[in-house]
Amino acid sequence: MNVQLEDCHSKRRAILNSTLTLIKDYGFHGTPMSQIAKHAHVAAGTIYHYFDSKETLIVELYVETKEKLAEAILMNYDETKTYKERFFQFMINQYNFYINNPSALVFLEQYLNSPFAKNYPEKDSPLFLEKVIPFFVFGIENGVFKNIDSRLLGPTIKGTLVAAANFRLAEQMIYSEEDIIEVVQIIWDGIKKQ
Repeated sequence: MNVQLEDCHSKRRAILNSTLTLIKDYGFHGTPMSQIAKHAHVAAGTIYHYFDSKETLIVELYVETKEKLAEAILMNYDETKTYKERFFQFMINQYNFYINNPSALVFLEQYLNSPFAKNYPEKDSPLFLEKVIPFFVFGIENGVFKNIDSRLLGPTIKGTLVAAANFRLAEQMIYSEEDIIEVVQIIWDGIKKQ
């Protein structure tokens, strides 16, 4: 790779990583561009070479973070396994992503509860839209799950996993792998068609 391109990529990466870290600690409004630049060890004006505004930076960070979540969810995906086995793998992978990436968890939750999600509904991870969502739509359309509106299924599942991850990260509850499997079983039992 060209050294100049590599330098550009590393600066962009540093800006995104710094934004993710700072938003976890200070929120969207408490994280000015000057603080991001300082944390990323770049000149304040450098950010604007990559992102034309803080809004653009946050939206691009959302798409990239959601793409990493989708990659994590799809890790070890095996179409030869039963739908239930794949569902369990998806859920455990998602929980583990949150545990291993607490800044991403906080950022994704803040983003979804902010005007950004409403103002930029078309901005999302291509991998999530092409692979993850169709998996769940298949479950609804083929009678694996109750006849649930897909817009309700996502928050129902995610809410449980996010709550479990938040308890774990706050060290209020230390979950074993068996505990998480039991949580996923509860989710499965709640949404599967009887």
